[in-house]
Amino acid sequence: MNAARVEEPGLSLLVHRPGEEPTLLHTGLASLEHGLFIGPDTTFNVGSVAKQITAHLILLAARGNLLRLGQRAADLLPRLKISDVTVADLVTHRSGIRDAESLLSLAGFRDLDHYTADDLRTLAYRQDQRAVPEGRFLYSNTNYLLLAEILETVHRTTLPDLARHSVFGPLGMHSTHFKTDPRQVIPGAASAYRATHHGWQHTEAPVALPGPGTLWTTVGDLDRWLTYLHQHWHHPDQLPWQEAVAYEPSDHEPYLYGPGFYADPRPGRAAVFHYGHEQGFSASAHLEASGLHAVCLSNNRELSADRVSTALLRNLRKQPTLAMEEALAQATAIERTPVTAVQAQPTVDDRSQHTELGTFTCDQAPGSLRLTRSVGALHLWRRGTREQLTPTGPGIYAGNGYTLTTASNTNHVDRFTLDLDRAPGLTYTRQ
Repeated sequence: MNAARVEEPGLSLLVHRPGEEPTLLHTGLASLEHGLFIGPDTTFNVGSVAKQITAHLILLAARGNLLRLGQRAADLLPRLKISDVTVADLVTHRSGIRDAESLLSLAGFRDLDHYTADDLRTLAYRQDQRAVPEGRFLYSNTNYLLLAEILETVHRTTLPDLARHSVFGPLGMHSTHFKTDPRQVIPGAASAYRATHHGWQHTEAPVALPGPGTLWTTVGDLDRWLTYLHQHWHHPDQLPWQEAVAYEPSDHEPYLYGPGFYADPRPGRAAVFHYGHEQGFSASAHLEASGLHAVCLSNNRELSADRVSTALLRNLRKQPTLAMEEALAQATAIERTPVTAVQAQPTVDDRSQHTELGTFTCDQAPGSLRLTRSVGALHLWRRGTREQLTPTGPGIYAGNGYTLTTASNTNHVDRFTLDLDRAPGLTYTRQ
């Protein structure tokens, strides 16, 4: 069904109860410029939801004896320096390899700069040791970039072709595509937007990262995928594909992580799911052991798919007899993410008010960073932009998405450590 036709970007939402036909809700515009409304054929970038497809292809390759899950990834990727990482480590985010996109952000990589999957793999191959102890979970998109390369190596074809012939074609997912070139035209593609105080703004960037993201699909096609997944979920007390890949604790308790998705293992609540956030798009795919599945895809950065689907499933648990159309309408009425003003950063390298502390480099990350001090404050510079750091303890400073640790005396700095959520333990030394 279609909700009231709101003149702003929106979402596509599907719920499928076992034994019933799926119920759909579409609201908002796929394109503000052309006045095109979101419908069942609208395709969205689903970001990290793609990981379960990539992981499934790895499992198929293992069943076909093209690789072994316990095999060293370096056997298939000769440029990989961390020699004890296995294919299964990559699948379950236990490789300790830092997220390459996070490393690029440290270099001041701007949103409209163009980079490719191979650019990011190159950063992965610069890393010569795990960023966290062996066996510890570290969510990193780089793992799935490397898995995509492994698949292309053992199959001697591209990931999009492999996925089309092995998964999308057989399951009738004809509107689903891995996008490998930012210039590639995806049929029915929505544009993604963010709200500003001056109107709407495009959020897409010229990037294509097959493996961890850049999968374009519809709610109907993801419904077909989740139906297939449930058909192979043979034992309610065992999670999908658990016989091949062990589920281990993740970064979000009490959830585990397995072959490309998080899992809730609690009795009576068994489910697998994944969320995706990519360039203003958001996505959620959720499957319960009962067969109930929900899919939400959004092209409005202020309307988060995971929040909508969480609200929907919560309502259905509280009111099992709730009419599906009413449940969908209630879920889409949740409070939206508040619009925040864009924080402009200076782009002029003005040293007049700052004491120079030095330029620093790290052998695990691209580019260089500068530190300056002014009136007792510490500032980090990258490609001409400056960020004032907030002291949180002796020698510890918080930035936007990272922590900087140095000696408590900032009058002279020879080295410091940066810790990002997905790229911890980066040591920078003075040039």
